[in-house]
Amino acid sequence: MSNRPRVCIFGAGAIGSYIGAEFCLAGINVSLVARGAHLAAMRERGLRLQMIEGDERVAWPTCTDVPSALGVQDYLIITLKAHQIPGAIESMIPLLGPDTCVVTASNGLPYWFFDHVVEGSDDMLLHAIDPGRAQWRVLGTERAVGCVVYPAASVVAPGVIRHEHGRKFPIGEPDGAPSGRVDQLHDLFEHAGFDAPIRDDIRDEIWLKLWGNLCFNPISVLTGTTVDVIAANPETRALCEHMMGEAKAIGERLGLHLRVDAKRRIEGVAALGAHKMSMLQDLEHGRSMEIEPLVGVVQELGRLLHMPTPTIDVVLALVRQRARCN
Repeated sequence: MSNRPRVCIFGAGAIGSYIGAEFCLAGINVSLVARGAHLAAMRERGLRLQMIEGDERVAWPTCTDVPSALGVQDYLIITLKAHQIPGAIESMIPLLGPDTCVVTASNGLPYWFFDHVVEGSDDMLLHAIDPGRAQWRVLGTERAVGCVVYPAASVVAPGVIRHEHGRKFPIGEPDGAPSGRVDQLHDLFEHAGFDAPIRDDIRDEIWLKLWGNLCFNPISVLTGTTVDVIAANPETRALCEHMMGEAKAIGERLGLHLRVDAKRRIEGVAALGAHKMSMLQDLEHGRSMEIEPLVGVVQELGRLLHMPTPTIDVVLALVRQRARCN
């Protein structure tokens, strides 16, 4: 690996652009794969980052909608919406070399999540995560490193990102072992001003993040409300607790551990304040939503394990219907 690693952020939405801007401003050799008006604005006026402290910074990263023009990368950080990844796999191939580290930084469970984790999991094909195992086949589990996205950001206009909350990106090898590539990734994030703790239980951290997304995202779509309202209302809060209870039982069957209880997880999301979940933002902008990777996948796991998910089933049916009407 080179002394100045080449980093490609694939999917320059809110989070990808946030990481990319900070990496660029820190002097890291970073490029962004973007498209449409957002790409045009970055090329013309730079990538503008509005910080919660009130200041605005402008970065000028390399950006393109032709990934093959970038060449082989040391780190490929995937920040696409989870349901967009399968359709983009083929265009990632030119970025991959024998030593490329693929950093999965999308919501939901990554394609490698069940590789060698429980008996029989090698045959656990989850359509909601990786239909046809395209990611598993092309990206390879040996390249994968986990990354959990806790910051909140939004695209307020093409080329303009508003940072709303947090700077923490836990990272780790799937098997929890120490590695040079994770150490270097940690250094890159930290050099850019982020908090990137290395976890030896990154699967549990990913499951914890999904645990909140599972309920807050679809409920925000069905109610049109922000996370503080969902957490404060006794009825929607109880709905979250029921969905989380069903998912917790599934996780325990799979050997996954949650380091906080449902109350604390809900309060953690509520601390974002009047924040619109990503799925609600997508609905309001007429974009497709991450329904299957965030909600459908838990129902699918329940079916495979013969475990009931009655509350999740109802919410999933409703939000799927809402998507059809969008």
